[in-house]
Amino acid sequence: MKIETLAIHAANHTDASTAAVIQPIVLATTFERDEDGGYSKGFSYSRAGNPNRLSLENVLAKLEGGVDAAAFSSGNAAGMAVFQSLKPGTHIIAPDDMYHGLRNQLKILFNGILEFDFIDLNNENLLKNTIKQNTGLIWVETPSNPLLKITDIKEMVTVAHENNIKVACDNTFASPLGQQPLKLGADLVMHSTTKYLGGHSDLTGGALITPVKDEWWERIQQIQQMGGAISSPADCYWLTRSIKTLPYRMRAHAENAGLLASFLDNHANVEQVLYPGLTSHPQHELAKEQMLNFGGMLSFLVKGGVVQTERVINATKLFTSATSLGGVESLIERRAAIEGPDTKTPQNLLRVSVGLEHIDDLIADMDAALNQI
Repeated sequence: MKIETLAIHAANHTDASTAAVIQPIVLATTFERDEDGGYSKGFSYSRAGNPNRLSLENVLAKLEGGVDAAAFSSGNAAGMAVFQSLKPGTHIIAPDDMYHGLRNQLKILFNGILEFDFIDLNNENLLKNTIKQNTGLIWVETPSNPLLKITDIKEMVTVAHENNIKVACDNTFASPLGQQPLKLGADLVMHSTTKYLGGHSDLTGGALITPVKDEWWERIQQIQQMGGAISSPADCYWLTRSIKTLPYRMRAHAENAGLLASFLDNHANVEQVLYPGLTSHPQHELAKEQMLNFGGMLSFLVKGGVVQTERVINATKLFTSATSLGGVESLIERRAAIEGPDTKTPQNLLRVSVGLEHIDDLIADMDAALNQI
């Protein structure tokens, strides 16, 4: 089936008891045993499994071309499960502009438990020289947040597998409609399902998807069930509902982002635009080869300093000043202010999650705001 069909049907089950064409929300925390003490329906306790979570995990796996998925209560919980699955002392190589929430997990929560280096993954020599005997994971984030850097997943996989190292890819910015890391050889895909998969800024979730059910995956599932950082039945239901429109939403997000990026690229008060769909992007050709579309996220640098940059934010009417991304509404934020004092993000950079409003309205609003500086 094509991905549009999978998005609608892979998680939907007609209810056997009522014949309802949409699967109901199953709020039960526990399930009745059979007369022999077993669980023939497949569910015993909601932390271990729930019908809504099973449906969600099924559609997530199919969208990414995997064989199984694990749904978590947040993207950070999904990322943490990966780090928890590694043996103490394992060395991780991660991008130097890694999403700050997961970067801080490694620096604070796993300090002294895991080893890690944050490097420019696009520097092949540096990558190879950073590999150690105990390196067990290369963490890839492409496009990156918020600099929109593109990393060659196939190259990462080649280098990693030559050294018996796993590759995990944060696919949140691209979504399964924009990029398929498992088909490029990655060993694991991670999502903050809060973002494009949820798509409406009203739920929090995370997910991991695997191409094989191996020992590593069994360990991750163990962490999911024993640790208990699971998605609630209601969140699983609403997320499954949102995924049904994901293919069409992502096309519109990407189209709007491309048009807004082109407008900003020619604006007198914009220093630089970071969007992989622009020919000026340093990895544009790689993005063309690796991505199915260029996504709905862009960043740009305002001409001026913090004062001018924040003036643009405060002058917009349709771009809401807020953290997060992937909703139908457009969001904007000065990312360095969120990431803290050790950020590598320029102080005059604005990250934009381009929504589904009419592009003419978005361009007019941004133009008016930029002209305020």
